[in-house]
Amino acid sequence: MIIDNEDYLRDIEREAEKINFDSLKNKSILITGASGLICSFLVDVLMYRNTKYNDNIKIYMLCRNENKLIDRFSYYDLEKYGPNNRGNLIYLTQNVCDKFDFDIDFDFIIHAASNTHPKQYSTDPVGTITTNIIGMNNILEYCTKHRPQRVFMMSSVEIYGENRGDTELFDEKYLGYIDCNTSRAGYPESKRLCESLCQAYILKYDMDIVIGRLSRVYGPTMARDDSKALAQFMRNALNGEDIVLKSEGNQLFSYIHVSDAVDAIMYILNNGMRGEAYNISDEKSNIKLKDLAKILADYSNREVVFELPDEIERRGYSTATKAIMSSRKINELGWHPHYTIEDGLNTSLNIMKDINSKKTVLKKTKE
Repeated sequence: MIIDNEDYLRDIEREAEKINFDSLKNKSILITGASGLICSFLVDVLMYRNTKYNDNIKIYMLCRNENKLIDRFSYYDLEKYGPNNRGNLIYLTQNVCDKFDFDIDFDFIIHAASNTHPKQYSTDPVGTITTNIIGMNNILEYCTKHRPQRVFMMSSVEIYGENRGDTELFDEKYLGYIDCNTSRAGYPESKRLCESLCQAYILKYDMDIVIGRLSRVYGPTMARDDSKALAQFMRNALNGEDIVLKSEGNQLFSYIHVSDAVDAIMYILNNGMRGEAYNISDEKSNIKLKDLAKILADYSNREVVFELPDEIERRGYSTATKAIMSSRKINELGWHPHYTIEDGLNTSLNIMKDINSKKTVLKKTKE
């Protein structure tokens, strides 16, 4: 289990001590997409607070596949992880595209449910769009009746589209170029519309909503089937394989470690201005794809090799060649990251390697 790894626990403890949780004590929070890369880490942090500080945060985790929640969070049934807090971790099994039929007054909502993998963009373009738009609208409609204190909407660097050569960094006012007449545009365009929906509900229903636009997130909580380039590189490195680069690797992107992403989300939830959008990125972690591949190749003493993508992969790739974000706005709010890209990658790989090793031992023991 990932929670048994010392480095992972250290990340959890750091964020649990660093973030101000006063606003969440004895409150309830709905987290959609709770089994995903970012929110699974967030749940671990919240449960750490409940276990060590008795914050009594009631966490409602919404996911369309309950087995994912059970597999990921079953360790909280063990005595060492706080049996007194079992009642604070509640599973809600539902597709966000279905109307919410439960009657609970959540104090806070973090909406993260979305198709976030390139392969999903190309194999399920309709589901990518509808999950974002219908899911967001269902959340907001629910809020008109139950009036949470604040909603956090998880958006993406993808909303900026292509850098047209008129700026070095994407700030929150930048409007890039997206060719909407392509299937790949479904993800960024629907995320744009989600932000517009939030502004409409703020105006019409006087809601308190904040938005975080995340750069490319990585970390030990990445799913095994994550089809993003960095996820594939990390699996290559862990398996002792060459790093397979399916382009020249000159794409320049912003990255952020999952613990820093969660830190920023909670910081915006606590301190962000109503209706504002904030980039969640670290300018020190802007790096070209080929340089990223080199770091991971060096980790496993392998090489970077080039290979043409297949048709499904190609359709799911972003066409952006330069998508680096300004972190000035969130830095001025008072937030700063912990990890550099090199330290973040190495720590993540060490955690994932340890977890894989323990799973192998467990499998052999059962056999």
